[in-house]
Amino acid sequence: MTKLASGKELAEEIQADVRKRVAELRGGPPCLTVVLVGEDPASQIYVRNKGRAARACGIESREIRLPATTPEAEILRIVDELNRDRGVHGVLVQLPLPEGVDPARVALAIDPAKDVDGLHPQSAGRLLANEPGLVSCTPLGCIYILERFGVQIEGANAVVIGRSDIVGKPVALLLLHRNATVTICHSRTRDLPDFVRRADIVIAAVGKPRMVKGDWIREGAAVIDVGVNRVDGKIVGDVDFEQANGRAGVLTPVPGGVGLLTVAMLLRNTVQAFEAQTARTS
Repeated sequence: MTKLASGKELAEEIQADVRKRVAELRGGPPCLTVVLVGEDPASQIYVRNKGRAARACGIESREIRLPATTPEAEILRIVDELNRDRGVHGVLVQLPLPEGVDPARVALAIDPAKDVDGLHPQSAGRLLANEPGLVSCTPLGCIYILERFGVQIEGANAVVIGRSDIVGKPVALLLLHRNATVTICHSRTRDLPDFVRRADIVIAAVGKPRMVKGDWIREGAAVIDVGVNRVDGKIVGDVDFEQANGRAGVLTPVPGGVGLLTVAMLLRNTVQAFEAQTARTS
């Protein structure tokens, strides 16, 4: 029987822990500042949700909203100001950025100590070296689901479909550091169904609607669907949910799955960043 991983319930668990940690902090509260450039509707919703969730956990939430015509140099100047502001502990520049603004250059400009999105090369390097640091929020959510549902990671065959710097690569490293045997696949992998059929854990993060079919999934495998695709006015994942439900041992729905944990993990990263910065300056 498939266990459905409700993102809402799991996110509430994480946020309850964040609230407890914030209440016990000295010198708080932590401050998260989000920079939103442009009028992208989805980004506006995400930023609003982040602010609401932060305030509910006792975290100070600030927003800097800029027009889509803002030059890259001005965005970098604002990021530099936030880096130097000791009252700001987490900095996030909402993606996607308008055309003409290089997201890699913006990510590089953020102080790694405040990089709560885990996108700075130094953050990626610390993850690669298995050293403590800030890790991308969605991969953290994937691991939380697996651990929360008692999925055996050590020794498991794990297949990650997708090789992005935001999800695919970091979640593969997190699994590897937990002693899984990890295969990274992608849209050009030959015989992809065969790889998936051998997997105990499947992380689908390739951005192709319903690409992973039910008969690809081994009975009892844990399937984490990170995909968010709009089809005929509906949001669907990278996994064919109807086909996978009943075959997978653990399955995340879309919507209502991993996406809800991303914000919760962002708040946890903000507290972690605050604690590290406070320890460094005390």
